Amino acid sequence: MSKYRLQAILFVFVAFMLGCNEYMIVGVLPDIAKEYHSSLSSLGYLVTMFALIYAVFTPVITSVANRWKRHHVLLTLMVVFFVGNTWTALATNYPSLLLSRMLTASVAGAIISIVLVLASYVAPRDKRASLVSWVFAGFSIASVIGVPLGTVISQHFSWHDSFWMITVLTIVVFGLLVWLVPHDTPQVAGHLGDQFSLFKDKRVLIGSIFVIAVCAADYTFYTYVRPIITNLMGFDNTWLNWLLFMMGLFFIIGNKFGGLLADNGGVHRLPGVYVVMTVLLVALAPAFHFKWLAIAIVAILCITFASYGASTQLMFLDIAEKEYPQSLDLASSLNSIFANIGISLGSLAAAETVRFSSLSNVGNIGAVFGVLAIILITVVSRNYEGMRH
Repeated sequence: MSKYRLQAILFVFVAFMLGCNEYMIVGVLPDIAKEYHSSLSSLGYLVTMFALIYAVFTPVITSVANRWKRHHVLLTLMVVFFVGNTWTALATNYPSLLLSRMLTASVAGAIISIVLVLASYVAPRDKRASLVSWVFAGFSIASVIGVPLGTVISQHFSWHDSFWMITVLTIVVFGLLVWLVPHDTPQVAGHLGDQFSLFKDKRVLIGSIFVIAVCAADYTFYTYVRPIITNLMGFDNTWLNWLLFMMGLFFIIGNKFGGLLADNGGVHRLPGVYVVMTVLLVALAPAFHFKWLAIAIVAILCITFASYGASTQLMFLDIAEKEYPQSLDLASSLNSIFANIGISLGSLAAAETVRFSSLSNVGNIGAVFGVLAIILITVVSRNYEGMRH
């Protein structure tokens, strides 16, 4: 097997590890609530805080770390991630769990940002869209395998054991990174302020807000996916695990569909995708009474939620390479940064919807973010000339 192929598999594996850590909390929230005697709505803020810390620390660490070799920074961040995740596995109370999640969140975004830059260097130019879409698919594979597996482990043993599984994964990934990560990728030095000049570009700024809107729409629904499936749709725990597995599969399909879009029009194809997403979110509430119809809608929603990644990532990198080369590392992190702001906003909207309205209304609230996403990506399409065929 060629070194490029091994590196590509490793980069997907890193995303899988990070995805397990970030998303698994959603599957085990009811078990944490039972152990800590807390309400689901209060524990929903674990998702919000993780995403917020992720969004705040990722640009800072990515920009500051630009003065050191990427592979040294990556391995150092992996050690911090290992400590944070192991702390989560050991947490015996809510404050300890919250702090451990905050520590993990502080480095997770910078890890995937560096991996995406490395991926763009090791991949031949005609394979960049495919590799980027596969790296994002690593998060979806975590949804397919990691989240259902973590949920099963939590149900049969303990939610702590779910995070011990990630600690073992982290050790394996660290060893593979030491072996395979390239040491000689070019870096353009620049002052901290120079790197943030990227945000003066309105295509980057509006594109970033678009990512927030899509992920807010997603997590308004996804934060409480387990009670939605069991309480609103009426499926038992056996069906729950199969349906979480199915959702992950459709997220992978969405990532690969996103890679196809990136090669065939990119951001210019996205407005239609998010019109479909918004319509389906509105259709979700009445569909809860027909559980298989609701599941079909959820499957298509998973595809739409995951379709933007490769197109926006390649647009951000293209703009940075041509006009802001000193900001390349920061550009690689924009999807992750603003996705997590969106996740934070969406999980907060979900928690407040459950608190003041009802769980069945999460789709309608998500559709509000969907309308915003359509407007924003249409503006981006009109102002960005790249990716047109």
